Amino acid sequence: MKALQSRDVLALGFMTFALFVGAGNIIFPPIVGLQAGEHVWSAALGFLLTAVGLPVLTLIALARVGGGMDALSKPLGQTAARTLAIVCYLSVGPLFATPRTATVSFEVGVAPLLGNGPIPLFLYSLAYFLVVLVVSLYPGRLLDTVGRFLGPLKILALAVLGGAALFWPAGGPATAAPDYASRALSQGFVNGYLTMDTLGALVFGIVIVNAIRARGVTAPQLLTRYTIIAGLIAGAGLVLVYLSLFQLGAGSGSLVPHASNGAEVLHAYVQHTFGSVGSDFLAVLITLACLVTAVGLTCACAEFFSEFLPFSYRSLVVLLAAFSLLVSNLGLTQLIQISVPILTAIYPPCIALVVLSFFTARWAAPGRILGPVLLVALAFGILDGLQAAHLSVPYLSEAVQWLPLADSGLGWLLPAVVVGLVALVLESLRRGGHAQADEAEPDPSRS
Repeated sequence: MKALQSRDVLALGFMTFALFVGAGNIIFPPIVGLQAGEHVWSAALGFLLTAVGLPVLTLIALARVGGGMDALSKPLGQTAARTLAIVCYLSVGPLFATPRTATVSFEVGVAPLLGNGPIPLFLYSLAYFLVVLVVSLYPGRLLDTVGRFLGPLKILALAVLGGAALFWPAGGPATAAPDYASRALSQGFVNGYLTMDTLGALVFGIVIVNAIRARGVTAPQLLTRYTIIAGLIAGAGLVLVYLSLFQLGAGSGSLVPHASNGAEVLHAYVQHTFGSVGSDFLAVLITLACLVTAVGLTCACAEFFSEFLPFSYRSLVVLLAAFSLLVSNLGLTQLIQISVPILTAIYPPCIALVVLSFFTARWAAPGRILGPVLLVALAFGILDGLQAAHLSVPYLSEAVQWLPLADSGLGWLLPAVVVGLVALVLESLRRGGHAQADEAEPDPSRS
């Protein structure tokens, strides 16, 4: 039974960490740190619970079933499971998330240097997705290209930025924004939840498992163990990155007290700390962060769709890269306007699926529990998605805002828990009724 060497396990952890850390993960914490002011560490705790805890939990859930979202959702039935998986893969793949990695890295890291506009964006995205294409064509080498090369480069750049934030803060904290002054923990929780890395974890699970299999490891228990270890290494890395970026934001209060997003905070800090090379450094960091995430998403989507479409893995990589290139040229603003409502809608049922997957082995008919809970989570997710799109359903949208945790984006949680408990009770009664009927039926052998 073949096993991974220690250096391969470490490379796997670096690869997993690198897959997760995109531009959004770098931009979110600085603005939270800036706005939280003196309450920064309460906000950081809430952020870490959802931005690190949920993705790591998702990887553990996927490791237990073999690494694929389709296996995780199998109790729902083939049609429902396949539909949910397709929507998730398309959303965090070629329709929204993969193209967005190119537009974010362009607008944050490259446009300030080369200028904005359709032609620079097209040339940049063309070169960007050519790199994504070449690396993604060889998924068996991801441990080498990402785990041993791109991943360590990204970690080194983040370590430089984090070390600078720790030892050379730009100044003191700004006054906390009203929301953070009164409820820093819950505000941090919401922002971590909105990174939506749980969806990314659902997609990356199969990439991690296949990278392990490419090293000749086939034993299910070893696949599970290594995936969990990789998730824990990635989680530890994410915690360190987030804490340093919170410190960067909190220490930039006197530098950019009225910044409206994390990109402004990062730009101001690197210019202040690194001088003229600051913009170049930030451009390299953001491009590396986005590039690795795009490779992971492209590999995952090609692996998934090759299982039931009449196309090879390599053909799908080419199609996905080309389609992502076209979509990325719509521009960042348009992509965000379209993607946020859809991602908001599908996030609640995906979280519910991950959490409930730890209990399905105890249920005789898990589909009878999962189905109703996920439908309720999806219904409330759609309402949240409509609100994100500045649309509303008369009466329903207003009623949802009265639910506990609605202001934290978790208005779906209580209805889903209630429906799950009712489903459990009904299933218990149904099984009890069947058991009584079996006992009441006469035994022919005794007649």
